Amino acid sequence: MARRTNANDQDDKAASGFVRVWGAREHNLKNIDISIPRNQLVVFSGVSGSGKSSLAFGTLYAEAQRRYLESVSPYARRLIDQVGVPDVDAIDGLPPAVALQQQRGTPNARSTVGSLTTLSSLVRMLYSRVGTYPARQTMLYAEDFSFNTPQGACPRCQGMGRVHTMTEESMVPDPSLTIRQRAIAAWPTAWGGQNLRDILVSLGYDIDTPWKDLPQKDRQWILFTDEQPTVPVYAGLTPAETRQAQRLKMEPSYQGTFSSAKRNLEHTLANTESAAMRKRVLQFMISSPCPVCHGKRLKPEALSVTFAGYDIADLSHLSLDQLANIIRPTANGKFDADMNPSTSLVSRQAAKAALGKRVQAGGSAHKGAPDVRRTDDLSPEKRIAAQRLCGDLLDRLTTLIELGLGYLSLDRSTPTCSSGELQRLRLATQLSSQLFGVIYVLDEPTAGLHPADGHALFDALDRLKASGNSLFVVEHDVEMMRRADWLVDVGPEAGSAGGRILYSGEPQGLRQVSESRTRPYLFEETARLASPNRSPQGWLRLEGVRRNNLQGVTVSFPLGCFTAVTGVSGSGKSSLVSQSLLDLVAEHLGMRREEAEEDTLEKPSAEKTIGRLGGDVNAIQRLIEVDQKPIGRTPRSNLATYTGLFDQVRKLFAATPEARRRHFDAGRFSFNVAKGRCPTCEGEGQVSIELLFMPSVYAPCPTCHGTRYNEKTLEINWNGKSIADVLGMTVDEACLFFAQEALVLRSLDTLRDIGLGYLKLGQSATELSGGEAQRIKLSTELQRTQRGTTLYVLDEPTTGLHPRDVDRLLVQLNRLVDAGNTVIVVEHDMRTVAQCDWVIDVGPGAGNHGGTIVAAGTPAEITACQASRTAPFLANILKPELSLPQST
Repeated sequence: MARRTNANDQDDKAASGFVRVWGAREHNLKNIDISIPRNQLVVFSGVSGSGKSSLAFGTLYAEAQRRYLESVSPYARRLIDQVGVPDVDAIDGLPPAVALQQQRGTPNARSTVGSLTTLSSLVRMLYSRVGTYPARQTMLYAEDFSFNTPQGACPRCQGMGRVHTMTEESMVPDPSLTIRQRAIAAWPTAWGGQNLRDILVSLGYDIDTPWKDLPQKDRQWILFTDEQPTVPVYAGLTPAETRQAQRLKMEPSYQGTFSSAKRNLEHTLANTESAAMRKRVLQFMISSPCPVCHGKRLKPEALSVTFAGYDIADLSHLSLDQLANIIRPTANGKFDADMNPSTSLVSRQAAKAALGKRVQAGGSAHKGAPDVRRTDDLSPEKRIAAQRLCGDLLDRLTTLIELGLGYLSLDRSTPTCSSGELQRLRLATQLSSQLFGVIYVLDEPTAGLHPADGHALFDALDRLKASGNSLFVVEHDVEMMRRADWLVDVGPEAGSAGGRILYSGEPQGLRQVSESRTRPYLFEETARLASPNRSPQGWLRLEGVRRNNLQGVTVSFPLGCFTAVTGVSGSGKSSLVSQSLLDLVAEHLGMRREEAEEDTLEKPSAEKTIGRLGGDVNAIQRLIEVDQKPIGRTPRSNLATYTGLFDQVRKLFAATPEARRRHFDAGRFSFNVAKGRCPTCEGEGQVSIELLFMPSVYAPCPTCHGTRYNEKTLEINWNGKSIADVLGMTVDEACLFFAQEALVLRSLDTLRDIGLGYLKLGQSATELSGGEAQRIKLSTELQRTQRGTTLYVLDEPTTGLHPRDVDRLLVQLNRLVDAGNTVIVVEHDMRTVAQCDWVIDVGPGAGNHGGTIVAAGTPAEITACQASRTAPFLANILKPELSLPQST
């Protein structure tokens, strides 16, 4: 029931400086009323799944966006990704809102740090207006320096930097086979391949002679011709019978059109929407740097223009730190003749060294590019333009560098950035926008951020607030909570046991709220934390590792222990663990690591790890990488199907007397099988409604009402519940319901123990966060019998977790170690690091300032290392009485 107030009351409340919410029921929110101050740093806290995001994003941001979109034309509205109408009675005093979330969007190698931050636009303008042009070349427009436009893209590779070719060897891997035996592996595997073989028979080609023995001209035509002859096909007949049928002009089975292997691959790649099909096609293609642009993606005319001696591709490949050093003199009005020689030399030497590394890594400097050109010969008007453009560019680069992102480059592909890096890139862009009077809603901005980089983030947030904006932050970081002007604690538990406002006020007031799960971590002493001090059962050694900024690193990891790898963002932690360690161990075990999600056609070949694996290598017999990639790409993949527990549940339903009487097997209870699912929505549970100029909306299926199943399937009950009822249960509810079913309970117990009791069994994979997906994968591993010889590697497993949920996660990780396995995590959370057996600190800085092993030892030993930027923050946990506050 709407609880609206009169207009005068609303004006009073809006003027009071508060956003007031009545009757919020989004997701698990319990019809809450709350007042939240504007122009303040407001932190929303609570355990994972408590309802924080439902209030901040699902209610406040969604309503702010809805109100804004009401002023937009219907045509424009359909082009905007809308978040829906929140379930709330009323919200007053709500300014426009901007959301800075961690979602990655669709992986696309054409999206870069430069394009995301719009810095590339400034750089292109710089080259267009004040670049050094070759003699007799006309001035180019800014668009001519973009590989994402037809004007600027290299004509040979269309701006991809790589060309993809098909050879006889790539399409016919085993030439000893005949065509009938599917020698042409690049052809479709099902009916499509049989169709093409039948067409070859009609065309008179021999499909029963080994491929290697066929005439060269026949092999070339079959694989590469652009001709598409249409001929009668006699399906099921032998070659001899086909020839006779042709002579007798018998009625064919159908008319078939031939397509060569090359043409078939190109057509499939251009038209398929299936990721699996694209992946299959790409395995028959050979990728190499473009011979025209040498991997730089731009047309030759654009690459011939330089600034400070660099073409735009090489300048974009430098780190943001190096780029800032190069443009700083020009931004300050100092051109080559006025520069301090030592400063100029240092910046240029550093940049040239980085460019040299690019060439060694398989890239290329532009052929004929000059060494370093002077800028003192610019005309007066070009000097003014150069100073203005470089000044704007330097201001924005400085913000990024202060946020700890100086190690990134403008051409860094955004799919390779972490979610925390992406959010900070967006935050830096907002700082330069100079908006006033808006609400910024942020999703864990400290994610992936080392405590040493935290002060820059806090300064950035303070700048936004000082500009007259409000900051609503969903956060688990205790330090962020302490710095908040206002704290909203949601809970007390997750899912249906949460959704209440436990406290709303200044942070100190939470001390009196005993029901809060946040209070103990915000106010109680943490010195009781200590590492288990397990003794190593051996050592796994990486020797001479070279990858990204790691240059000849040697390091040892203790076996049978819990190890944390620490260091500031960009120091080389992930290069060491998530790339080098995994690559070398996988190679030793004869495993093939899963490729990254982004399309391999749209990215250069990944840098290879150089190094050796030594030590007690035979002590590791199994490698498990527990990453944060989604557990599925479609809503049909969910928690129950991924963990395998749904197989056992379907068997229980199939074993009921009524199901046996009707001859229903376990497949009947899958919403992916036609016999059991709803025919209207085909098991989706919802249908799309097209609204012409407005975006499509989804509504529950009118036939099954969202249950996904047909009526006959839903008539089968197990202990009074249908299969749809079971999918609607949370893990906690299912634990009680299946208490007597050991096989089902095994999966449910591990999910609950790892802090996922609030998730529904039927929760779609597309609705899960990266941290939730990672914990589901870990839970699946925990169900398996422990052999004591497995290496588990996790990259920032505490991301997105409340401190209490972190403690639950650590219990499970320690279980793995106690069983004799080895666990290695890349981690920023100091409470987690303090409870490890061993710590390896990488750094000391980021990018070219990192990539070395600063310290290795027990947590207590790391605190004594003065060169470590991790040490003071770890000491703050282990020895709080001897340490400075983390905020200093």
